[in-house]
Amino acid sequence: MTIYKTHAHGTFSWAELATTDAGAAKRFYAALLGWAIEDMPAGPDMIYSMCKVGSEYASALYQMGEDMKGVPPHWASYITVDDVDQVAKLVVAHGGKLVKEPFDVLDVGRMAVATDPSGAMFCLWTARKHIGAGVLHDPGAMTWNELHTSDPARAAKFYTSVFGWTTEAHDMGEMGVYTLFNRAGQTSNVAGMMPINQPGPPPHWLVYFAVTDCDASAKKAQQLAAKLLVPPTDIPNIGRFAVLQDPQGATFALYKGAH
Repeated sequence: MTIYKTHAHGTFSWAELATTDAGAAKRFYAALLGWAIEDMPAGPDMIYSMCKVGSEYASALYQMGEDMKGVPPHWASYITVDDVDQVAKLVVAHGGKLVKEPFDVLDVGRMAVATDPSGAMFCLWTARKHIGAGVLHDPGAMTWNELHTSDPARAAKFYTSVFGWTTEAHDMGEMGVYTLFNRAGQTSNVAGMMPINQPGPPPHWLVYFAVTDCDASAKKAQQLAAKLLVPPTDIPNIGRFAVLQDPQGATFALYKGAH
């Protein structure tokens, strides 16, 4: 296991589930991904549950309050940035919106919640005491983040402008063009982007979790009352993935690399 002590500007560093039933969600993901759960008070009426892979924090979940009534359960993707306030201004300047203006999260970091021009939500994070995930890519941990969008060209312009990412397009035939986002000056992939085939879900960022066996984990998820949205599918020479909806309705993906 590689333990992360820091995350670079413009990289995905945390995944967070907002759900209607935290107790049920903890049981589901602990059974599916092997998480150990640590509940932490986060205010008078809120518990923030930190999810561990081995000894490291990998993600978190919480039960939505009255202020989020009507919002469907969802996984949020966090992008680490050097300066939340500065990047928040770039979001607005390039056609995005701020759902929550930059604010301090106790002494652990500073964040903002934003949407891109098509409405896909993401979070910005500047770390203080909490860097985000201490483990990535190992079984049970976040391993990939993928934008599903109705306007890939506009999304590419937005994300390259806000985060300095570069793009790398791959023709996937009937599925359309799959775009890889890379950090500026780097060859390492940060995230992916694919077009939504209409009619389809609204634009969103999809979180992928690593597993040792995609088929077995997808089957287990269904036994735990998840809904299979995309059956285990090969990405030639890269890996195998499946997309599911947990029992409360949040969508996520499972992934096993080919190597």
